[in-house]
Amino acid sequence: MPIITERFNLTTKGFTDIVDITEQVKKIINNHNLEDAQVMVYVAGSTASITNIEYEPGLLKDIPEAFEIIAPMDKTYHHDETWHDENGFAHVRASMIGNSKSFPVKNHELILGTWQQIVLIDFDNKPRTRCVYVQIIY
Repeated sequence: MPIITERFNLTTKGFTDIVDITEQVKKIINNHNLEDAQVMVYVAGSTASITNIEYEPGLLKDIPEAFEIIAPMDKTYHHDETWHDENGFAHVRASMIGNSKSFPVKNHELILGTWQQIVLIDFDNKPRTRCVYVQIIY
């Protein structure tokens, strides 16, 4: 099975910044005119995640609020005691979602639900430039 690997960079704000990357992923898929494939979207880094959501204003508020309950920023984390970078919360949050997600391609189309988009969530405590890899197996 052939494998194609491409990547793109994007700048984030950190602090649970949610960025819709669906169009960038679709563009890469469309560049290769693939009828059927499996696409894996991966972000390099331990304080960011890839997932899929309905990218709408309510969830853009709900998700950060939920993570503030689950892994609050103002808690003391052992990671911070070790590295003194004050982003222990970001590592915990990112580990809960993970840094990759796979999606099918059928008849040249990325298969997503009607209200479903692919997003990168940057949990770090500062703006970052993130590298997103799109790997296609066909």
